[in-house]
Amino acid sequence: QVKLVESGGGLVRPGESLRLSCEASGFTASNHAMFWYRQAPGKEREWVATSGTRGDTNYVDSVRGRFAISRDNSQNTMYLQMYSLKPEDTAVYYCRAQIFLDYYWGQGTQVTVAS
Repeated sequence: QVKLVESGGGLVRPGESLRLSCEASGFTASNHAMFWYRQAPGKEREWVATSGTRGDTNYVDSVRGRFAISRDNSQNTMYLQMYSLKPEDTAVYYCRAQIFLDYYWGQGTQVTVAS
């Protein structure tokens, strides 16, 4: 019953912004740490950001200061606000949840940053 659905990706020019959404269902996301990952063409999937259960956040060095992870617990939704996007941010972005020993992934949403 656990499901994660990402949305908000698209084609943007360098320097522009996007906000990605991850709608969770089948569990209460506020009770669990949530994560954003991304996978660029020809590269391994990498961790991007963490949203903890106590308001704590962490980011990979390459996005720190430009990306902000947040939640709307009333909607069971997590967000990734991305500012000052760069071509190297181009990737499929995935939402991840880990519940006990199981992990779950959304289908991903494509972000393309190009002139």
